[in-house]
Amino acid sequence: MPVTNPPIFVFKEGDAKLNQIIAKRMFFTKGVGYHRDKLQSFELALRDAGVAYCNLVQVSSIFPPECRIISREAGVKSLKPGQITFVVMARESTDEPNRLCTAAIGLAQPKDKKQYGYISEHHGFGETQIKSADYAEDLAAQMLGSTMGIELDPNLAWDEHRDEYKVDNKNVFVSRSIAQSARGHKDGLWTTVVSMAVFLMSE
Repeated sequence: MPVTNPPIFVFKEGDAKLNQIIAKRMFFTKGVGYHRDKLQSFELALRDAGVAYCNLVQVSSIFPPECRIISREAGVKSLKPGQITFVVMARESTDEPNRLCTAAIGLAQPKDKKQYGYISEHHGFGETQIKSADYAEDLAAQMLGSTMGIELDPNLAWDEHRDEYKVDNKNVFVSRSIAQSARGHKDGLWTTVVSMAVFLMSE
């Protein structure tokens, strides 16, 4: 058979097809799974997070302008079996009894919702859930700051009373995070933790 070139699709700004792949909503979720097989423990963690029946596609870390954050409950209800679903995911696994593993997602976004934000993922061992969540938020804030030419020191910029990073009166970031930690199963089963930011294309 003759070799033919695949069709080339050109998207123009304002094209309906292009707009369909910009997330309109997002939700955070997390989960943990235990099983003798590593892959199955990951599957169970996804079930715990409520997204196992979707075809997950991992993407990088931009939070779209004017994207709304909704509850996990509302987000999971919007999903359909087999749906191709874009996620920013952090995951970690261990088969060592009692070893603490963690996975966290952090978000930093400007107060001006018309600007984009950053999502970070963090995973590792030996960190509490709170510590890993805080670190993921700091990572996201630093990445967002760097796009604005700001060298952000999270320890100096963080305002714990307002839950925001404040560089000056003009540059203020709000942040949030989610994290899942677990100790390795006492019987040596694989333990997998996941945290995710899940994008939805519909309003």
